[in-house]
Amino acid sequence: MWWGMTDIFDDLQAEYEQLDTVLAALTPRQWSHPSAADGWTVSDVVLHLAQTEELAAASIRGELGGPRARGEVDAMADSAVAAERDISPGDLLARWRAATAFMPAALRAHPRGSRLPWVAASLSPATLATTRLAEHWAHALDITTPLGIPYPDTARLRHIAWLGHRTLPYAFDVEGVAGGPVHCELTAPNGDTWYFGEPDAASVITGPAGDFCRVGARRLAPADSSLKATGPHGAEALTVLRNYAF
Repeated sequence: MWWGMTDIFDDLQAEYEQLDTVLAALTPRQWSHPSAADGWTVSDVVLHLAQTEELAAASIRGELGGPRARGEVDAMADSAVAAERDISPGDLLARWRAATAFMPAALRAHPRGSRLPWVAASLSPATLATTRLAEHWAHALDITTPLGIPYPDTARLRHIAWLGHRTLPYAFDVEGVAGGPVHCELTAPNGDTWYFGEPDAASVITGPAGDFCRVGARRLAPADSSLKATGPHGAEALTVLRNYAF
């Protein structure tokens, strides 16, 4: 994987397993508890994850349609959840497990240099795996935070931080904000420092990788984070930062 990162496909599997441990222990009342995703219960969030994993499987099989606009994607996600939200927790957990079971191996099996259609554009198998890891991590927070269940940050955040930094030019463009090169120096959960971007960039973001990923997932406001932004585009980068594919 890029610059010595651990294998994204193994890490995607590990993220599934961490979330599975949480879901397997939920009580019926917890499944129906409001999540941190506006208007969705915990069950709704897991249903959304299962549905989007099924879309990723459709992409692998060559059955996914072309790119869609952001508003259209949001509306489709809400409609899809509303149409199936009467599924029982047991059946829902089984469906999510089935949807995730083959994903890492199926993505790994695609030839290097191949592209897979996704929401806004085609992605490499490794980048699609990264988006799936990022979405599962963000929604795991939506599930665990309201329930007071620990969900510790791990070294897998490096993939998510890479995705956020890598897509900054796209994020600037989508938001209509003037941007430029940004260098990031982020503190990993174990205290190491992760570097992204050219070190001589005029704009720099420093701080905890967990905060950077949460800002990119829109689970934390930049002003409420411990991140520091300097230079002509640092602050703007935090306002547009996104760890997702549209």
